[in-house]
Amino acid sequence: MAIGGKRQQEPTDAPDAQLTVTDTGNAAATSGATAVTGYRSPHPETNGVPTVPGVSQTGDATATEGGLANTGYIHTNQLTVVQRRWPREPAAWPHQIGVIPSKAQAFQHRSEANWLRAAIDGGGTAVLGQILTGMGGVGKTQLAADYARTTWKDGSLDLLVWVTASGRSPVVSGYAQAGVELCRANPEDPEQAARAFLAWLTPKAAAEPCRWLIVLDDIADPDDLRDLWPPVSPYGRTLATTRRRDAALTSEGRRRIEVGLFTATESITYLSAFLAGHDRHEPPDQLTALAHDLGHLPLALSQAAAYLIDSGEDVAAYRGLLAARSTALADTAPDRLPDDQATSLAAAWSLSIDRADTLRPVGLARPMLHLAAQLDPNGIPQTVLTSQPALTHLGQHLSGESHQISSRDAVRALRALHRLHLIEHDRDAPHQAVRVHQLIQRATRDSLPHSQRDQMVRTAADAVLAAWPATGVDAAAAARLRANSDAVVHNGEDALYQPTMHQALFRTGKSLGETGQVNAAVEYFSHLLDVAHRCLGIDHPDSLATWRHLATSRAEAGDMAGAVAALESVLEHMLQILGPDHPDTLVTQNNLAKWRGATGDEAGAVATLELLLEHMLQFLGPDHSDTLTARNDLAWWQGQAGDEAGAIAAFEHLQIDQERVLGRNHPDTLMSAGNLAWCRGAAGDAAKALTELEPLVERTLQALGPDHRTTLATTHTYAIQLAATGNFASAVTTLESVVTRMLRALDPDHPDIFYARSNLATYKAQTGDFPTAVAEYEQLIEQAMRVLGSGNRITLYIQQALANCRGEAGDAAGAAAAFAELLDSMVRVLGDNHSDVLAARYARAGWQGEAGDAAGAADAFAELLEDVELVLGESHDDTLATREALAHWQGQASGETSDS
Repeated sequence: MAIGGKRQQEPTDAPDAQLTVTDTGNAAATSGATAVTGYRSPHPETNGVPTVPGVSQTGDATATEGGLANTGYIHTNQLTVVQRRWPREPAAWPHQIGVIPSKAQAFQHRSEANWLRAAIDGGGTAVLGQILTGMGGVGKTQLAADYARTTWKDGSLDLLVWVTASGRSPVVSGYAQAGVELCRANPEDPEQAARAFLAWLTPKAAAEPCRWLIVLDDIADPDDLRDLWPPVSPYGRTLATTRRRDAALTSEGRRRIEVGLFTATESITYLSAFLAGHDRHEPPDQLTALAHDLGHLPLALSQAAAYLIDSGEDVAAYRGLLAARSTALADTAPDRLPDDQATSLAAAWSLSIDRADTLRPVGLARPMLHLAAQLDPNGIPQTVLTSQPALTHLGQHLSGESHQISSRDAVRALRALHRLHLIEHDRDAPHQAVRVHQLIQRATRDSLPHSQRDQMVRTAADAVLAAWPATGVDAAAAARLRANSDAVVHNGEDALYQPTMHQALFRTGKSLGETGQVNAAVEYFSHLLDVAHRCLGIDHPDSLATWRHLATSRAEAGDMAGAVAALESVLEHMLQILGPDHPDTLVTQNNLAKWRGATGDEAGAVATLELLLEHMLQFLGPDHSDTLTARNDLAWWQGQAGDEAGAIAAFEHLQIDQERVLGRNHPDTLMSAGNLAWCRGAAGDAAKALTELEPLVERTLQALGPDHRTTLATTHTYAIQLAATGNFASAVTTLESVVTRMLRALDPDHPDIFYARSNLATYKAQTGDFPTAVAEYEQLIEQAMRVLGSGNRITLYIQQALANCRGEAGDAAGAAAAFAELLDSMVRVLGDNHSDVLAARYARAGWQGEAGDAAGAADAFAELLEDVELVLGESHDDTLATREALAHWQGQASGETSDS
């Protein structure tokens, strides 16, 4: 209503009160409004007596399009006016409704833009409805706006409608506006106006074709678009953006286009251009690192660039702010957001989380994301998120009474998060089923109250540990579990040491050793020990256990002497603090005896293990896993000490108990079966060893996989027995495969690889390929010297093999000289009476004779025979072989004397 004029009224108690209206101006109304100039009731009264107002000099009143005009005075107690609204004329084409968002600073033309244009404008193959979907912050709206802006400017459209689709109401409002402007629809009935517009879009045979584009930006819920999707038309296109990926979005011929993160190149280009626009230039390596820190998320990059400009800080300082775990994500945002952005990075996903939590099973999406936020962003095994600790955590976060959550419920919670693009869930990638962007994880962790954060870290560690298979885990699965354990540590390491060290910490380190990452295991346990000392103290049982694991890892990496010294110190502390009967003390004694045997004291290892086994049987029982391990180690060192028959009998009994307690395909059962076969071969029965090894290799392969250390060791033993039967060609073929797999699965400097490569060169020499064998030995010795040192037993083993190879190639004198030089180091490391030293003396004497010095060889064998009889006994096979060699070279020396 438009009113012109002045109104003056005297007090009602004055006897001459009356209403006077003068000098009214002009009034105009359109589109059904009312125009009044002058006076319109109510009727004035004076002391209850109606009074006629005085009206003069009224202006002009004008009404159009169904309006009501009045000039002067209208008096009535009730006035009913039915006004006809005159339809507006339809807007002329081309016509735009809604505002296209402004182009972002340093906008990047991306490959997705090309895909979008090809999909929409693809001629006969075009799909008329496109859904741009992706996680919040990837730039979906900017891509849609770029397409709309470009298409509008090049004259390809008659109608462009941009609608914010965050709810049903704004969609209806946008459509209604279009209905009013294009279809003469009634603006007072938005639903009817919206339906009129959708009907207008439907192609009609007699109507002039209208080329239209409808953009539905930021669809929050597919239900909001029920009955509101634009119709399919050969002249029209629909483009939508959403974080959702529900199946309902892609019905009726609509196709989904996934919008991902920036590529590394796009990230650097964007940051450089944004900063350069403000006269800022940063080192490319720092920009590369920043883009990686932010996960190449466009929203994060834009807010980081704005922060750098506003704060004046350099990239290195900003990266330090990001890296600080005490820094909340909200503290890394600029005070004023760039590009008309509505939310900061920290709040970018809160609405998505709220919506995901309303999807079935209601209330589980949020706690599931809380758990996933503690784990590896690059891949979480589904078994971790459906483990019992995970299910317990989910149940605790439902309101009311405690709920029994199933693994199916947990998977459905993952699917709810997946539908909102808060995670990526791929059922076909079991080891990396769930991926979460690192910034979503960080924002989720920031949302947790401080009082809950430590417990959430321990819950995540519980879930990882529960998902770790007791046996048979392959290298890829183990690596993924370690990555998740590392992520938990990164997010709250100290929480894993209170009140005691979490067992996931130990399991992660042991996994490194089990999969052959021995150097990494040493580094891991070194760090673990430092933190344990800081959090728990030097003498805490968990600190002592960590110390033991570190020492064992050093031995696995080849430093047997250093490991023995460390284990001796650990054992001393354990005896004082834990006592002699504590399980950790017993395990440490077992490890110490085992690695003393590896340094050359086989007899001492046997004696210690015999006493220890009695102790374990008493305090742990015959079926305890540590007792079974001790029996395996005792049998092994019996065989290494020369008692092959006793070792074979012990392994045969052990196999029966292991199969009963652990199962036929447990790694420990399979390992001892391989040890049994090795002992049979060492005892001279290579044929029987091969008979047992052929099915064992296949069984181990099926149970543990091709790259498991036990599989590799068993196959290596099989190659050794092939060579023992004279089948060197097959031994070479088998061992080449083993070495290839070892190099793939283990540390390149793993001791097992040195042994396998040395044996491979030996068997190549046996096939007559001496040049190749010598070259491989020389390369291997150089690596062993660099990695392990000259006095390491593995290095000495390879040097012996090279010396023998030179002799086999015809250089007997060179072989004898090499052994003579090598013996000094071997005696220093192993002692005079070690079996390897005795074997090296035997080889030196033999090559001395082959080089033409039969008398010297006879003297050397005579001296050796005395020591062999003393150490091994008169009836040992090695004693008999030495006696036979002595007789041979004595005969040769006698013949030389006669000839001379």
